[in-house]
Amino acid sequence: MSCTAPPLHTFTRLGRALLSAPEDTQPHLDLKFDGCELRLSPSACRTALYGQPRDPALRRAIWRQAVSDARSESRDSAGVRSLLVVWLAAPGMNRQVNRLLDLWRLDRSDLESEAVVGVLAALVEADPDAPEIGGRLIGAGIRQMWMYAGRVRKEVPRVNLGRFTRARASTLSGVPYRAQAQLWELCVAPPQRTARSAETPRPADTSHCLEGERLGALAHNVGLPELAFRARRHEGNRRVAILALRPTGGPR
Repeated sequence: MSCTAPPLHTFTRLGRALLSAPEDTQPHLDLKFDGCELRLSPSACRTALYGQPRDPALRRAIWRQAVSDARSESRDSAGVRSLLVVWLAAPGMNRQVNRLLDLWRLDRSDLESEAVVGVLAALVEADPDAPEIGGRLIGAGIRQMWMYAGRVRKEVPRVNLGRFTRARASTLSGVPYRAQAQLWELCVAPPQRTARSAETPRPADTSHCLEGERLGALAHNVGLPELAFRARRHEGNRRVAILALRPTGGPR
């Protein structure tokens, strides 16, 4: 019996990338605090920021040094100092990640990736000596997640109609669906001509008509012809013909 490992989300990957190396090679923070020189590992920094009891002065010193180190990092470097800042900000964003996941059906890795983008973007202009610089970076990541969620929830998911049709056909008939070329014929049944209805029936290529034809064909294939019957008609238009689309050689 094999167990599938849970997916590694973005914040977890960041932590593994930072902490997988031996502790003496991890990006430590060297800072002066309360007259002492401290050298803190990434894990020790996180504990000081989010553990109990909290020391506000130590938290400010950690954020100041972490941002300062990241801002002075060379562009040619691996960006480890910047990733350390993001990893330190991650616990402050977890609550909003969970809130967004509860509100809408979103992907956690996508949300966390957007948070990383927000923090890194704010870090470019961040002032290490600014008050509550850590809170500002966390807020930037949270805003980026909410902006992303606002965009995504406006998108309309699209179903793979071909896959759905094949699955539905297999379920109804019990025989696996095999795609095959099929010809269709269009039957036009004009009403009795009068002086007011002498127009020649001709197809219209508006988006509504095209969508109606596609929906009707889909309904026929999946065995739900009532879908086509329920299709919306345009009020106020005069019927000039009845158009029927059926497979060539099919019953009339």
